[in-house]
Amino acid sequence: MKRALTAVLVLLVSVSAAFGQCKTQRNYVIGFYNLENLFDIYDDPAKNDEEFLPDGKNKWTEAKYNKKQHNMARVISEMAKANGRYHTILGVSEIENRLVLEDLVSQPEIADANYQIVHYDGPDRRGVDVALLYKPEQFTYLDSESIPFTFEGTKVEITLDKEQQDYFRTRDILMVHGTIDGEHFAFYVAHLPSRIGGKGQDLRSRGAEIIYNHAAMMTERHPGIKIVVMGDMNDNPTDDSMAVWMRGKEKKEEMSREDFFSPFLSMYKAGYGSLAYRGEWSIYDLILVNNNLANAEEGLRIQPVGKKGFYGVVFKRPFMVTQKGQYKGYPFRTFSGGAFIGGYSDHYPTFIVVGK
Repeated sequence: MKRALTAVLVLLVSVSAAFGQCKTQRNYVIGFYNLENLFDIYDDPAKNDEEFLPDGKNKWTEAKYNKKQHNMARVISEMAKANGRYHTILGVSEIENRLVLEDLVSQPEIADANYQIVHYDGPDRRGVDVALLYKPEQFTYLDSESIPFTFEGTKVEITLDKEQQDYFRTRDILMVHGTIDGEHFAFYVAHLPSRIGGKGQDLRSRGAEIIYNHAAMMTERHPGIKIVVMGDMNDNPTDDSMAVWMRGKEKKEEMSREDFFSPFLSMYKAGYGSLAYRGEWSIYDLILVNNNLANAEEGLRIQPVGKKGFYGVVFKRPFMVTQKGQYKGYPFRTFSGGAFIGGYSDHYPTFIVVGK
């Protein structure tokens, strides 16, 4: 127990140091947060939202919904306070629709951030989507695209037969294109297929292949573009989807022009985690950047954050951590054992910093 508490204290101190460094530089914060089933209370026949209705399994009342919104806004606000600024870009997942995001960005804790929303309704059978929030004072939006998850032209060995492939539905991948400080950026937000039942490694690899190929197309279209890929990948940075199909490298010095820098790879090896399952910590909430951003000779580039020299942060505060019981030390989530416990998310948010 003492070792666990010491590890938490070391992490909090290092994160605080990271924020102190950010305040002294001209930096932009780019992050991702899985909001864990942020559903509204209204029935949508096009969505699988039956559990999240007032008379549904979760008894999802307006009071619970408001509590959830307040909790999500509190985390975003606490990151801004600690970091000295709001995120310029914040990708999110597990949201039902645009309405829940409009409610989120209007919460009093973060309303002054003036976050704008990029969201498309997707085909996921769970009824959840990904989206992106951005500060228009720092990011100039140009265009976006909702990229469908298909199997056409894949080089991944897919285990599903043709009929299963035709039936399969998951989250689209969001691409948002714009500029920061006049430099072109493309942001990809993904929530790759689940691990439930031990399946899906090939599906997650296919998702990574889709992102990588689209990013290559954007690079051809906009030479020099800086690319950030983020999301709940349902894989660790060492798994094939990220290490092989996204070509994620642990060190910037190892990269070729076709590779991506995977800053959470070294953190994962060092024992950091953004979620826990059966006593094992993982970092599924990943952010990767292309060579143009990792090793930029001029303009914005990814910055080291904190005294340990990592290029990423897993953000947590004591109020986001389960303090007692079977899951003590795990992320303090919304439901546990089917009961509403008023927590935040089963994932911690992650972020990187880019600057000059």
